[in-house]
Amino acid sequence: MLSFDHFAITTTRLEDGVAEVEEALGLSLDAGGQHPHFGTHNRLLGLGGAYMEVIAIDPDAPAPDYPRWFDMDNFDGPTRLTNWIVQTPDLAAALADLPDGVGNPVALQRGDLRWQMAVPADGKLPCDGAFPAIIAWEGDAHPAKRLAERGCRLTHLEIAHPRIAEVRAALRGHFADPLISMTEGPEKRLTAEIATPHGTRVLS
Repeated sequence: MLSFDHFAITTTRLEDGVAEVEEALGLSLDAGGQHPHFGTHNRLLGLGGAYMEVIAIDPDAPAPDYPRWFDMDNFDGPTRLTNWIVQTPDLAAALADLPDGVGNPVALQRGDLRWQMAVPADGKLPCDGAFPAIIAWEGDAHPAKRLAERGCRLTHLEIAHPRIAEVRAALRGHFADPLISMTEGPEKRLTAEIATPHGTRVLS
């Protein structure tokens, strides 16, 4: 079975995106790091056993000669919630049961964190990224275990898309979480409700 791992908020400049999210939540984010393979960097916030990241292209990193994950090479516009990520203990087995286009395993690391993620060759996940990215952490290390406890928890994540029925059908029997809902909408839109010490805050 797949289980929810984290969601990603993409921005064009990390410092700006972090400032926007911190203002929306009323608290500061924790340090993240660099992803040399894709030339990106991030900042994080723990959500209990899960977490969220704000991610951007790292202007100081060499640009890869292949597409970045999350279709970040084509990202523009305002800072927004773009992707959700689910984890599996066996990436190869999970991919064998999921539709084409979810991607092929890529070995990644940030410091002593090591994981594999399925990344499409063109960087574009199915249904404009409404389909989740699939991750498999190696060993017991996980970002959420290292983040400060800020009293924040994900209470609802909605994924909307005109073809969301395709996502639901592909995940049927592989993923179920009462905090995650998938609804039909006129365009792709992800919305997260987060319980904070200051009340419920919404990110989209």
